[in-house]
Amino acid sequence: MSDATTPDSSSNSSNARSDDAGSTETGQTKSGFLALVSRMIFEEKLPVRFMYKSVPEHLNDTGWRLFSGYEDEAYLQDDVVNMTPVPLEKLYGMDDSLEEKLAFNAGTVWERQPGSDWERVYDFRIPSPSVDVTITNDPEQFNS
Repeated sequence: MSDATTPDSSSNSSNARSDDAGSTETGQTKSGFLALVSRMIFEEKLPVRFMYKSVPEHLNDTGWRLFSGYEDEAYLQDDVVNMTPVPLEKLYGMDDSLEEKLAFNAGTVWERQPGSDWERVYDFRIPSPSVDVTITNDPEQFNS
């Protein structure tokens, strides 16, 4: 699947993808320190099993969104109630495997099955906000 989250195939072969945090795929976020995390992680005491990094929405945001994998569409639609900002340092304390993965840049997606290591995902399309824009060259539309 080819979309904005799929890396350039010229830099990675299917069997030799670099998941090393020391690669050029890390270090993009300089000022953010918060991730949005599903409340299920805290309220239900569930582990993080799916996460992606979008473009940060504000200066404190890293762009990371972390989920348990049990969230359904209805739960995800009410993100103001069901997602909570959490400092990365707190996440590292909860699960030390997150620190290396959370160093990766926007466009990165990770998942893990119970009892397994993290695996990079290349076929997930990261959600982005819909922006309604009308483009016109008609000056009369600016006066209304």
